[in-house]
Amino acid sequence: MVVFNDGVAETRTPDSAVVETDVLIVGSGPAGSSAALFLSSLGVPNIMITKYRWTANTPRAHITNQRTMEIFRDLGIEDQVLAEATPHELIGDTVFCTSIAGDEIGRILSWGNHPARHADYELASPSMNCDIPQTYLEPILVRNATQRGTQTQFSTEYLSHTQDAQGVDVRVLNRLTGTEYTIRAKYLIGADGARSKVAADIDLPYEGRMDIAGSMNITFKADIAELVGHRPSVLYWVVQPGSNIGGIGAGLVRMVRPWNEWLIVWGFDINDEPPTVTEESATQIVRNLIGVPDLEVEITGTSLWGNNEQFATRMQSGRVFCAGDATHKHPPSNGLGSNTSIQDSYNLAWKIAAVLNGQAGEQLLETYSAERAPVARQIVTRANRSGREFGKLFEALGIDKAKSAEEMHALIESRKDATPEGAAKRAAIKEAMELKNYEFNAHGVELGQHYESSAVAGDGTSRPAPARDTDLYYEPTTHPGGRLPHAWVGNARSKVSTHDLAPYGRFTLLTGSTGEDWDTAARKVSDQLGVEVAAVVIGPGRDVTDLYFDWERLREVAEDGAVLVRPDKHVGWRSHSLPADPEAALRGAVSAILNREDHA
Repeated sequence: MVVFNDGVAETRTPDSAVVETDVLIVGSGPAGSSAALFLSSLGVPNIMITKYRWTANTPRAHITNQRTMEIFRDLGIEDQVLAEATPHELIGDTVFCTSIAGDEIGRILSWGNHPARHADYELASPSMNCDIPQTYLEPILVRNATQRGTQTQFSTEYLSHTQDAQGVDVRVLNRLTGTEYTIRAKYLIGADGARSKVAADIDLPYEGRMDIAGSMNITFKADIAELVGHRPSVLYWVVQPGSNIGGIGAGLVRMVRPWNEWLIVWGFDINDEPPTVTEESATQIVRNLIGVPDLEVEITGTSLWGNNEQFATRMQSGRVFCAGDATHKHPPSNGLGSNTSIQDSYNLAWKIAAVLNGQAGEQLLETYSAERAPVARQIVTRANRSGREFGKLFEALGIDKAKSAEEMHALIESRKDATPEGAAKRAAIKEAMELKNYEFNAHGVELGQHYESSAVAGDGTSRPAPARDTDLYYEPTTHPGGRLPHAWVGNARSKVSTHDLAPYGRFTLLTGSTGEDWDTAARKVSDQLGVEVAAVVIGPGRDVTDLYFDWERLREVAEDGAVLVRPDKHVGWRSHSLPADPEAALRGAVSAILNREDHA
């Protein structure tokens, strides 16, 4: 007997049950819950399971960059996220000190808050970055996914799977009843974390190592507004004897909620027995790093975790895909973890939807690894390099070889000396602090991802050579494979981003007044291929005009040319001018991007 329950087919027999769906997602963290949200928003039936009874119970990930915020804007949840977040202007004064109440070594204006960098961030995106702990973000993602159609199953554990040419049989366990049953899905997404069982079961290939250093989290409540309110930040780095995160020689006090909820990261030797953290020892660590011996502290939790340096060189096997921490495992430097996880799912979900809807060939799914595995490599490399770059600061202070606490204190104090040696030390500290921009202002890493795959149709040109450092600076381009440049456009009544013109559920073709023939071409190609391709003509007298003339500067094609934007806001193809047969050119490009047989 087949029973339909909210669009999910369940086949019941006296001894077993098989639940059927299009996509099964294992894990409800940022990668899993966002995949569910994206698929449900595209009308794809899906089930999301997690072995836990609810969402994240520790604040873990928190920095949410512009790329992720504009994705949330696209899905209509940006306002919900901002309502729970600490805003951009309160997260930027990254402080280095001997304790929060003690001496400052220096500050870095981070996440685009420096006046010299703020314009870069404002010009690059319709959305600004913010800080939202994972404990607040995950419920937003899960709630919206479930409201839009996801069947969310807590206390349900992935056990194993087998796949065939038509789908995947996944064995799961209801942890409340002890009952095992099978979910039959057309595709399986493993978003079950750094020690992913799904990834292990498909023998995902990795480079790098796990557990290269040990870290301890201590969450606590303490009102220290008088010590930090004048220099608002999410990160206060403390250089003092005994502090040692992942071997870098510092402790971290991280704001969870301003200015009374906090998380400390403290290191331990991962080669020794894991430490036992008592409330008394945790309180002492907190008081040492804050620098207030009698501080009133409420310890709310402790946990141990390993720093990793490992990435997947391929992110899928047949009908099984992995996303998030299952594919890129690294320390939290640069704040890239949950952001990249959500962006993995944003890349994958529209492709699965296109294949399920019969709009694309199955080879389109192979482009997930081709496009996202290089990103996994990049961010794992960048995050670990950022951690190691702390060494320059300790070398500048002269404390990298200190043999006692007293010697360390004296070396830190000597930066104040009015001597040639003191001046040299101060210059070295300044240089070392500037190097940390690669962690705290790596705008190019966050927005500069450029795809190369069969889902990108080339235009015969080479990618522009960068004019500035590609880690620090994002340089907009419409070269196929790059993220769609943001520009404010609109009319006398409203202003929107070019990103707003290209919603997730369709292909969008941007052109100018003399390129209106592209509009006719787009309508015909949509009908011929069964794929929504909407043309937007930007120009005076149209629904959308180039308000500040910024789009003309950014588009890199003539007014009668066109820029074809994929559902994930990456440029799939462009035409520098209007060809003799725009319909044929557009049809060929869309077919190529979707890996359709009619293109071949």
